[in-house]
Amino acid sequence: MSGQAPPAGAGVLDARVPGSKSITNRALLLAAAAPGRSRLAAPLVSEDTLAFRAALTAIGFEVADEDDGAWTVTGHGAGPYVPGRVWCADAGTAARFLPPFAATGRGPYVFDGSDQLRARPLRPLLDALTGLGARVSGTGLPFTLSAEGLGGGRIELDSGVSSQYLSGLLMAAPLMSGPLTVDVPRLVSRPYLDMTVALMRRFGARVEESDGSLTVLPGGYRPTDLVVEPDASTASYVFAAAAVTGRTVRVRGLGRTSLQGDTAFTGVLERAGARVTTGEDWTEVTGPAGGALRGGFTVDMGDISDTFMTMAAVAPLADAPVTITGIAHARVKESDRIAAVAENLRRLGVDVEEGRDRITVHPGVPVPATVRCRRDHRIAMSFSVLGLRAPGIGLDDPACVAKTFPGFHEELARLFGGVPV
Repeated sequence: MSGQAPPAGAGVLDARVPGSKSITNRALLLAAAAPGRSRLAAPLVSEDTLAFRAALTAIGFEVADEDDGAWTVTGHGAGPYVPGRVWCADAGTAARFLPPFAATGRGPYVFDGSDQLRARPLRPLLDALTGLGARVSGTGLPFTLSAEGLGGGRIELDSGVSSQYLSGLLMAAPLMSGPLTVDVPRLVSRPYLDMTVALMRRFGARVEESDGSLTVLPGGYRPTDLVVEPDASTASYVFAAAAVTGRTVRVRGLGRTSLQGDTAFTGVLERAGARVTTGEDWTEVTGPAGGALRGGFTVDMGDISDTFMTMAAVAPLADAPVTITGIAHARVKESDRIAAVAENLRRLGVDVEEGRDRITVHPGVPVPATVRCRRDHRIAMSFSVLGLRAPGIGLDDPACVAKTFPGFHEELARLFGGVPV
């Protein structure tokens, strides 16, 4: 179904999903790399995006607030020239996107972040930068980058752990003095790379792809105004909530024209018995009667791994086991997410099997317990959805949702009348 979203009728819940973190932070960097002013409308305002914005400001770029909530970024058309300390806080995108950008500029930059971020792998990116001629001291956070510009070249980058290494290098490439070609033998989360390339092209970059390689030509970017879509990963929680409560939830701004691969999560909900209707820029999910989910299937969620926890958390409500595969790289996110989901489901009395890259969740009746969030926003939000059907579920760290959705608990309560805290 396509066309304009119908007016909200009885029983249709219009969810207020904030802007995409992935788009906001990519657009911040691209706008800083372009000469002049770019306007980012409806950006996500959360801990991760504010950390990214603060890091850009620290190395010499102006980001101004407008009255309507938009951000105006003044770029230099080149890499940074204000050396200093780059504090990435908990933001993985800052630690992966900003070092290549800094390497195209001049001066020493000291990158660091929280203990949680320090534990996340970074060496493949730093090795790639060294291979391009950058001077890097360290193999992970904290490290020092002594920037003298980059000339381009050809390198191989294994992106089997994170696509963010590749995205970071590609976004910096138009500022190099020569073309950059990256050979990619392995890649996870392909939709995020597609998002990166689409946004680069929107800001005027020239990107070519063939036979497992990507080539970016020099020439810089142009200032661009952009409206940030709602976050598709965040939308997974309200869509799953619709599925488990038998309600209908609509998210405006997400539809067939979306840049975000995580919109494919609705297809997983369809396999579980939900009805999905998608227009050009809106999506509705209606849960089965009584929230009676259908199980008995295996699904590869490797390309949309930020949403696997959403499905796994509500899978006990299905009528047969649900197996999720292809998610090994989720073990090196904010937490070991496979282990975190398995541990918490077991705490709730649910039978779970886990492997290196998979998890199987069996039907069960969750018992009251406190979920251990491990400072991971997605664990907290996923199990909050299960809490709509399982009384007595609490969270040991409800505030950790501020990383991507500070108003999550209030919005879930507005839509569905309650949330575990």
